[in-house]
Amino acid sequence: MLEFSQFTADGLSFLASLFVFIIGAGALLIAALFIIDVSQTHDAVRRNYPVIGRFRYLFSTLGEFFRQYFFAMDREEMPFNRAEREWVYRSCSGEDNTVAFGSTRTLTPVGTPIFVNCPFPTLDEEALASPPVGIGTACREPYLAQSIVNVSGMSYGALSKPAVQALSKGAAMAGCWLNTGEGGLSPFHLEGGCDIVFQIGTAKYGVRTEDGGLSDEKLREVAAIPQVRMFEIKLSQGAKPGKGGILPAEKVSAEIAKIRGIKAGHPSISPNRHPEHKTIGDILDMINHVRDVTGKPVGIKTVVGAWGWLQEMCDEIQQRGADSAPDFITVDSGDGGTGAAPMPLMDNVGLPLREALPMVADIVEQNGLRTRIRLIASGKLITPAEAAWAFCAGADFIVTARGFMFALGCIQAMKCNKNTCPTGVTTHDRRLQRGLDPEDKAVRVKNFVEKLRYGIGVIAHSCGVPQPRKLARRHVRIVQQDGRSIPLDELYPRRTPAEEMAAE
Repeated sequence: MLEFSQFTADGLSFLASLFVFIIGAGALLIAALFIIDVSQTHDAVRRNYPVIGRFRYLFSTLGEFFRQYFFAMDREEMPFNRAEREWVYRSCSGEDNTVAFGSTRTLTPVGTPIFVNCPFPTLDEEALASPPVGIGTACREPYLAQSIVNVSGMSYGALSKPAVQALSKGAAMAGCWLNTGEGGLSPFHLEGGCDIVFQIGTAKYGVRTEDGGLSDEKLREVAAIPQVRMFEIKLSQGAKPGKGGILPAEKVSAEIAKIRGIKAGHPSISPNRHPEHKTIGDILDMINHVRDVTGKPVGIKTVVGAWGWLQEMCDEIQQRGADSAPDFITVDSGDGGTGAAPMPLMDNVGLPLREALPMVADIVEQNGLRTRIRLIASGKLITPAEAAWAFCAGADFIVTARGFMFALGCIQAMKCNKNTCPTGVTTHDRRLQRGLDPEDKAVRVKNFVEKLRYGIGVIAHSCGVPQPRKLARRHVRIVQQDGRSIPLDELYPRRTPAEEMAAE
């Protein structure tokens, strides 16, 4: 009994001493922080409110996460709200993605698309699968594209190794293509066996000479890989039109540097444009040169701001002949995403897809090139409604990047440029990459493609057409300022070349 009492007393004495030590250490820490805060001059809040002022930054940092989980309503967040993300998450998991009790989406904001259901919707037995569409049919090796939904450009470097592996395997399972992004072709893009679109950015990563020019030898090496089906020359992208790609130094590993043909450990910053492009003719020259060297379809990716150059390009094509045209145009939205971009460009430069896509489709059609140039729509098309609108506006295919990031497990933590992505999607920290299992996420990628295709088809059938590419502008109405909607074909009426000449 005495021994137990002594043990208890010793324990209490130790705990008391530990408590006193913790209090003392805490007091010393607070005193040190107080002295540091009142002495420094670069932060007014901490200087005027020492120690306590530090909580402002803690709460500001945590607020980003608390808003997502506790305060934001289903339709409030940007760039993607909870309802949109949850639709993707449920679709990827193969779960039921129907909803109960009515929509939480308000249909009155200006620009909201409302699809026009018909009295005789398409029956299941009348529905058709979207047929394969040929791209670059005049090339030595044309591409017969199978899927209406595909993976947009995301570089290895911007994405992690397991993320690219999962996309490659999932794209192969879904029968869609995977765009490499401007960072070059890695072994992980090829690993799953999917079709590849090789993107040529302004820095020519993967096909560049030592001085940054375009290497025909490397182009031939890439084109010799059977999985590489097309080449896309990136003129601009949605998050940073007029600015080249940005990959922070901490993401430029020795492996990524080798793939890109640059120095490891240095920031990878691409030129604002292809240096050799000074005229519309230069753009067409590059398209035709890459096509002649590779024998495969070649197109361009662009954000539309000024649009007169598109008509100039069509005029130049008319002079040179239809074979000189790009095989496809990827129209990106001014509100597109990326891992790193200057806020002024991300927020305020470039037209959104809602305005740009109908405009490009009309210019191409008015010049008699609609069957020659395929249109690919890109920009926040992660739900069936957004994608179906793009087909109404004139797209032949849609591509999405952030939709597939959600499929990989992205939680919109907004840390893509910090190398601290908590889900392993955009980080090269191996500890964080462990959370992303390529085998599991590949299935989620496949499921997302299939659910998105199915959802687009549901809308098409409700409008009375057998498959998505039969959707037209008359099938969707757009809400206007007065709260009423008007058909898209009234907002963007198609006119024949003869009508255009008469209007002039």
